Amino acid sequence: MTQTRVSRLRDALEAPSSSVRLRAALAAGSAPAPDDIEVLVARCGVEPDFFVRDMLTWALTRHDTSAVVARLLPELGSPTARARAQALHALSKIGRPDVWSAITALLLDEDDEVARTAWRTAAGLVPAGGEEGLARTLATQLGRGDRDTQLSLSRALVALGEEAASVVDRAKTHPDPGVRAHAIATERLIGDPDHGFDAAIADARRFVALRDSPVVRQ
Repeated sequence: MTQTRVSRLRDALEAPSSSVRLRAALAAGSAPAPDDIEVLVARCGVEPDFFVRDMLTWALTRHDTSAVVARLLPELGSPTARARAQALHALSKIGRPDVWSAITALLLDEDDEVARTAWRTAAGLVPAGGEEGLARTLATQLGRGDRDTQLSLSRALVALGEEAASVVDRAKTHPDPGVRAHAIATERLIGDPDHGFDAAIADARRFVALRDSPVVRQ
C-alpha cells in the first residue's frame, strides 16, 4: 500500500500540468508520510515551476524535521544547481541552526542562483557572534553578477546590520570600481533599508565614475 501511494505521488509530480503537480504537493503536505520525503526532495531539484517548487518546500516542512534535513543535506553537493538552490531554500524554511556549516560551504558557489539562496539563508541562520565573519565572506562577492544578484547580496548584508557596516566601509576602497560602487550602495541601504536599491546603485556608480575620471587641467 505504501509503495502504491509513493508511486501515485511520483506520477502526479511528473504530470505535464503544473496545476496537477501543485495539487499533488499540497496533498503531500496536508497528509505527511515518511516515505514521501524522498519523492518530494527529488522533485524539488528538477521542478521548473516556481509555485510548485514553493509548495514542495512547504510540504517538506510538514514532515519530520530530522528526516527531511538528513535527506536535504546531500542535495547541497548535487551537480545540479537547482537541486542545491532548492535544498538551501528548504533548509532556510526549516531553520535548523545545526546546518550552518553546510550552508556556508555554498556562499561562494559559482552559480548565481545557488549563491543568492545561500546568502539569504546564511543571513537568516547566522549564529550569534558570527555576523561579522559572515559579512567578511559576503563582502568578497561585492560587484558580482547582474542586478538581481547584487540586490540579493546587499539585502543579506543589510540583514546583518551594524556588524556588516565596517566590512562594507572597507570595500569602498577596493581597486575594482564595480566593487566600490556596490559597497557604497550597500552602505546606503544599511543606513536606510527603505532606500531603493536601483537608485542607490545608480548614484554610487555615478559617484565612482566621477571620482575615477581624469582631472582636466586648463
